[in-house]
Amino acid sequence: MGNELYSGVVALAIGFVVGIVLFVPFVAISYRRRGRLTVGRFLLWAAALVYFWAIWTYTLLPLPDAENYVCAGVNLNISAFVDDLRGARSLTDFAVLQLALNVLLFLPLGFFLRVLGGRGILVAFVTGLLVSLTIESTQLTGVWGLYPCAYRVFDVDDMLTNTVGAVLGSLVALIVPRRWRVRRSTDAGSRPHPVTRGRRLLAMFCDLLGVVLVGYGTAVAVQVFLEYIVRDHAAVLDGAAGRFALTVTPIAIWAVVVLVTGRTPGDLAVELRYRGGPLPAPVARPLRFVAGIGGYLLLGLVPAPGTFVQFVFAAASVVLVFTTRDGRGLPGLLSGQRLVDAREPAAAVDDGGTVFTTPEKSSRNG
Repeated sequence: MGNELYSGVVALAIGFVVGIVLFVPFVAISYRRRGRLTVGRFLLWAAALVYFWAIWTYTLLPLPDAENYVCAGVNLNISAFVDDLRGARSLTDFAVLQLALNVLLFLPLGFFLRVLGGRGILVAFVTGLLVSLTIESTQLTGVWGLYPCAYRVFDVDDMLTNTVGAVLGSLVALIVPRRWRVRRSTDAGSRPHPVTRGRRLLAMFCDLLGVVLVGYGTAVAVQVFLEYIVRDHAAVLDGAAGRFALTVTPIAIWAVVVLVTGRTPGDLAVELRYRGGPLPAPVARPLRFVAGIGGYLLLGLVPAPGTFVQFVFAAASVVLVFTTRDGRGLPGLLSGQRLVDAREPAAAVDDGGTVFTTPEKSSRNG
């Protein structure tokens, strides 16, 4: 595998893992700042995340072999690239290609700063310069002391061309329609937005992803605790404690959140809430929990047949999102409640037509 391909694969892999971990917080922030999350903006942020890691993998990897380590020099002549270009015989000359690649590498930085951050040329210039300086300093110090000396040349020409690339990227971003690259007003996240089935599915996915991350994270933490703190190697090999943490911890956390707030973490992320209905909150909330992610998790505790039933439950839950009013699904059917934007006023109409106008009445209904 070539160095360029290797660096690209590493950037994609790291970006994918970090993206999974940050997905739910990203969704929550998007709904609070912009009131929604579009596919286009999600893809832009995903690309920006991979690009962030690509900057480091392409400039720092591959790390040198300790047995064949050679200290690199320093170039403080800011016009050295001009002499290199004068000696170039064609556009495919190494000096030309190196200059072009240094510019292209930082072009997305300025582009993302304007499109996603709403920042202009000055911010692109400063950010490009600082990021490039950080990279060059990392190379100069041998990854901050990991190696005895620099393993790549500290080059001020690279800092110059990188910064130019960031500025050019900011200028290129001007061709993107203004409504796509300008941040929404601060009140966009406080206004109610339509409750769509896609939004409901996103809440369900956030719950599922959160359960997996919390479960596996807790299981790993328990295993590490047993291995390095308690030093109970038999318990580590048995794995019972890890499996217990994997299943029980998410159930406990999600149950507490639903019983206290009336919403799952996924609902909280996308600003959804169930309202109305004939049942008081102490009854409606547990019903919604077992009819949603709670039921899915509890079925996972059942022996072998439970796996199949769990799959059927998940499939039915998805189907009901498309076949019930407003995508309220099984939780809404069992509790008799309707699904609304959490930012809607407290006054709401339940399935029977009763209007809830007081905070006390609305709270009583979950």
